[in-house]
Amino acid sequence: MGNIFGKKKQQSRVTEQDKAVLQLKQQRDQLKQYQKKIHLQLGKERELAKQLLKDGKKEKAKLLVKKKRYQEQLLEKTDKQLDNLEMMVNDIEFAQVEMKVVEGLKVGNECLKKMHQMMSIEDVERIMDETREGIEYQNEIDELLAGSLTQEDEDAVLAELDAITQQTEEEGIQLPDVPADKLPEVEEKRAREKERQKEMVMAS
Repeated sequence: MGNIFGKKKQQSRVTEQDKAVLQLKQQRDQLKQYQKKIHLQLGKERELAKQLLKDGKKEKAKLLVKKKRYQEQLLEKTDKQLDNLEMMVNDIEFAQVEMKVVEGLKVGNECLKKMHQMMSIEDVERIMDETREGIEYQNEIDELLAGSLTQEDEDAVLAELDAITQQTEEEGIQLPDVPADKLPEVEEKRAREKERQKEMVMAS
C-alpha cells in the first residue's frame, strides 16, 4: 500500500506551447462551425426573400436582404480571423521545432566539450607519435622477415654459412642440400604473419 501511495506523479509532457496550440485549434473549429451555420442561414433567407417579393411584401424582403448583407460581412471577418489563427498555430508549431533543434545542438555541443576534455591535443599528438613509431618499427620487422638485408649483411650471412659448412665437413657431418627455391608454405605463412602484424599496428 505504501508503495502505491508513495509513487510520484509522472511529469506531464504537455507544454504550455502545446496547450496554446490546442486552444487556438479549438477556436478555429468553432469559427468554422459558425461559418457553416451562417452559410445555411443565408441560403434560407435568400429563398425567403424571393418568396416575400412574390407575395408583394417588398419591405420585409428588403429588411431580410439587409440582414443577409450584414451576415456576409461577418463571414468576411471570420475568414480573416481564421487566417490569423492558422498563421499563429503554424508559427507556434514551427517555434517548437526550432526549440527542439536548438536543444539538440546544445546537447551535441556539451558532448563535444566533454569529449575534448577527455582527450586533449597533447594526448592526440602523443598517440600519433606512438602510432608512427610502431609503424616504423613494424616496417623494420617486415623488411627483416622479407629478407631485404643490405649487401653487407648478405655477405656476412654467406660467410657465416661457409664457415659452418667447412666446420661440419671437417667434423665429418654431412649437411643436406639446401633447396634453392623457398617453400611455398613458408612464404605464405610469412605473408600472413606480415599482414596480421600490420593490422595490429593500424588498430592500435
